Amino acid sequence: MALLKLVAPVKDYLWGGDRLVKEFGKKAIGAVTAESWELSCFPGSESIIENGEYSGKKITDYISDKGNMVLGTNCQKFEDFPVLIKLIDAKKDLSIQVHPSDDYARIHENQYGKTEMWYIIDAEEDAFLYYGFKRDVTKEEFARRIEDETLTEVLNAYPVKKGDIIFIESGTLHAIGAGILLAEIQQNSNVTYRVYDYGRRDKDGNLRELHVDKALDVTDLSAVKKVSRPEPHIGECKYFTVDKVNLTGNITDTIKGTVGEESFLHILILEGQGTIKNDGEEMTYSKGDSFFLPSGSGDYSLSGSLEALLTYEK
Repeated sequence: MALLKLVAPVKDYLWGGDRLVKEFGKKAIGAVTAESWELSCFPGSESIIENGEYSGKKITDYISDKGNMVLGTNCQKFEDFPVLIKLIDAKKDLSIQVHPSDDYARIHENQYGKTEMWYIIDAEEDAFLYYGFKRDVTKEEFARRIEDETLTEVLNAYPVKKGDIIFIESGTLHAIGAGILLAEIQQNSNVTYRVYDYGRRDKDGNLRELHVDKALDVTDLSAVKKVSRPEPHIGECKYFTVDKVNLTGNITDTIKGTVGEESFLHILILEGQGTIKNDGEEMTYSKGDSFFLPSGSGDYSLSGSLEALLTYEK
């Protein structure tokens, strides 16, 4: 069996909403649902396989049993599984934060750093996010503005709409704003250095931890330079490549491809419904579904109507 349907673990962070449950069919674990981890080998938050002989087991169990070559030859350069894919529903503003590089994270956190990209699925009118600084700042000014809570005055406020793509390299200060629903493709890491959180308290009444000293170590203090889109892909770096595909809704329309020995393929359905076929298997899909095709699984097709993100390693 090559075609694996995944069930995503979800997170009930305080800034989340309910769209992942109501629109994408995710199972709530609390009053809010902030994130669903659609492809995850992160310890304690692994995706679960829904079908076949590994039904109910973690995707890491499947990889361990079958061997790392199910990830493809292009993944062998990585010490750990390289990518983590999420859906994120920001009903409220997320904290202003930064992620470290691999070198820094390996020393201080025993994890990868985090470079990531966002695909905006939907955004309320006037929604925006913070993306780097609008001008160069010094380390002293950065520290002072964190202390006196004026940091947003020097951040680049970036309006967004459905279909926008934002690529965030490690070291770039950023925050998702309220009213934004997005897909995030990132390195397989959960390292975040929070520098400002609007004075919010968690469900136990405690202020959330800040990580100012480490953020001062890793943040790029120069004015942000937008990374150009790497045509024909919507996202590409040494950690992942992402394509977006669409079908119009005419059932005769079909997308075909081949999963070779070079890489696995992950398919995340953002809209639509139809049928996916691979290796003699056929399954239906709908909005919010997530599929993992191991390397070497051969020809596949998607028929129906859809908007989907395809992630793989080059």
